[in-house]
This record gives sequence, structure tokens and C-alpha cells, in this order.
Amino acid sequence: MERFELLSSKKLEKIMHKIENIRAALIGDLCLDVYWVADMTKSELSRETPHFPLPVIDERMSPGAGANVAANIAALRPAAINVLGVVGEDWRADALLKVMQTSGINIDGIVRSKEIITNAYCKPIRKGISSVEYEDPRIDFANYEDLPKEIEDELLKQLDRVIDQVDVLCISDQLRFGCITPAIREKIISFGQKGKMVVVDSRDRIKEFKNVMLKPNEIEGYRAVYGTAITDVLNEHEQHEYSDNDMNNDIGNCVTVEKNTIKEMIPGSYINAAKILAKENQAHVCMTLGPNGCLYTDGMRLIHVPGYKVQPPIDFCGAGDTFLSGFSCAMATGVKPWEAAAFANVAAEVIIKKIGTTGTASPEEIRRRHKEIIEEKTSSNGNRDADQ
Repeated sequence: MERFELLSSKKLEKIMHKIENIRAALIGDLCLDVYWVADMTKSELSRETPHFPLPVIDERMSPGAGANVAANIAALRPAAINVLGVVGEDWRADALLKVMQTSGINIDGIVRSKEIITNAYCKPIRKGISSVEYEDPRIDFANYEDLPKEIEDELLKQLDRVIDQVDVLCISDQLRFGCITPAIREKIISFGQKGKMVVVDSRDRIKEFKNVMLKPNEIEGYRAVYGTAITDVLNEHEQHEYSDNDMNNDIGNCVTVEKNTIKEMIPGSYINAAKILAKENQAHVCMTLGPNGCLYTDGMRLIHVPGYKVQPPIDFCGAGDTFLSGFSCAMATGVKPWEAAAFANVAAEVIIKKIGTTGTASPEEIRRRHKEIIEEKTSSNGNRDADQ
């Protein structure tokens, strides 16, 4: 297995400069994240019901799912970002579209319909009784039927309209009853077959996409190939050092990779899954591995791009969206996939320090994090030399 450690500062700057000239599009499931903060010291027993109401003192809204990927792309300041998707004729759609427009996102490709419920995740948070904040059960707005044919047709028209205007098409397929229908998926695959840069993130259907760049996380990739989650069986097997024969290991065998900063374990089955997915789907695969970075393969070549330790507190919410956006934009600049992955790793490490929100990573924040990594590596190497 090869390893690509880190972009040089010069290469990082070159990528960010080129991103300013790319045109990106995203099609996918658009959601609104809502946070309602209730101060329970102000709550009084209701006269009408035997309950204490939640006195909301703060309301926050942010883009979620594909909308958050789009916001992260916009934060990298490309020449254009167009979003395609579906929303309803409701207050959640109004709020989501406003948030997206504020971020500089072109929403002309979003189809609105009364037949659609705008997806939203509403999180009531209680505070004031103690120093601890409590999150009540989430309130979800979701669709439970397939996308109506007339809306699907309009979305296909929007895809045909924008595809020749963009350098990269990003897919965020997150919901069971979302907008990436079989017909739209086939259209996306046809773009990949014609040479368009297409990067796909799909929670449950990553195996259905061919001739594109696939970006599953380790669980999604493993499940797509083996039909179950590796966490169900990982602890039943021993860990061992990596060798060239490990590509055919049984479930749970691990690759131990030594780095300058930390020692990490990559299950051999993740490697197998990535290779099988690439070969069977005639695709390139960039599988994210949480704090261990990511793994790139075209079915033959294997390149590990490590992550670097981020001091707690950390929050992984939204890190996958940030990786997807950074990786897609970097790929559109023409760099190698492992270079794009290294760029995306740095962007994701910015996000996990933003607690309680998905958030975005700006070019300035990416530069700052990249500088921190270089300084930490230099310091670590200096300490190692002193010990020898």
C-alpha cells in the first residue's frame, strides 16, 4: 500500500486558487436543520395540559444533508455553485432557500411542489435546570413516498440544463425517499461514462452508481459489498501487521500503519470492500476512515491518505459533507485523487472543531489548519531526533 502524507503549502495554495475558477453543481437531498433552545427556568405548568411547555428563547437554522454540502462548496469560493433538488411549499422550504441564497448558492435548479414535504430535522434543546443541556427527541419532517413523476421529469430537465456548464457534479443521496431516483441515477451514470467529473456520496445505494468517483465512508462501503456492518464482526478477529497478502484476509483483519504522529488500524475488510467496489462498479473509490483519513483505489492501486490528530473537544457532525465538498472541488482543478483527498482531510479537520453545528471550512481556516499540521509534524520529528 502506498501512502500520500500531506500537501505542500505551495500545492495547497495552487488548489485553492484554481477552485476560484471552477463551476460546481450539486444534486441531492436538501434538508433544513433547526435548533430550538428552551430555557426551562421560564417554564410554567400549562393550564390546558398536564405538561411543562418548552419556552424557546433561541432558534437557529442551518442547511443540512445536500444543502450543507452545497454550503461547504460555496465556502470554498468557486466561480459558481448550482444546486438541484426538491422542496415543498412550506415554511421550511422558505427558510432553507433563504439560508442557501445567503451563502451565495444558485437555487434556480430547485423544484418546488406542494406534493413534497421539505425535509427538516428539528432538535429541541432544554437548558437552565442544571449546567447540562438536554436534547429532546428530534422532530422530523420527511417524505414517505417515491418522487412524483412530473417532479422527476423537471429535475431531469434541470440536470440536462446545467451539466455542460459545470466542471464537477456532486451527488448527495441520503434519504430513502429522496430525489435520486433510478432514472436520475441512470442520467448521472451516463454523465460519468461521457467523462464528466462526478463524485457520489450515497448512504444506502453507493453500489448502484458506476463509472463515477464514489465517496463512501468505511461503513457504507463495507455494507455495499458485504451486506452488513463491519462493527458487528470486527471484534471477533485478531489484528495483525499488513502484508501484500492481506487483500484476501477474512473479516476483521487489520492493517497497522505507522505514521509520524499516531499509530492507526485499518481493517483489511475495508480495503477489500474498497477494491471490490471499484472493480465491480468500474469506478474510482475514495473511502473515508474517520480520524484515520481515507483510502483511494481504482481497483488496483491503493493509496492511504492519513488524517492528523485533532485535540478535543471535537464533533464529527458534518465532517463527511465537508470532505465531499473539498474533495469534489479539488478534483475539478485537475489534481490527483490522493491530492484532492489530502485537501479534503484538512477541510474536514477544520469542521470537527466546530461543536454543535455542521458549519463550513473557509480557505483561511484550511490554511491555518494546514500550517498547524506542518508545525506539529516538524515538532514531532524534532523530538524523535532528540531521542535517538
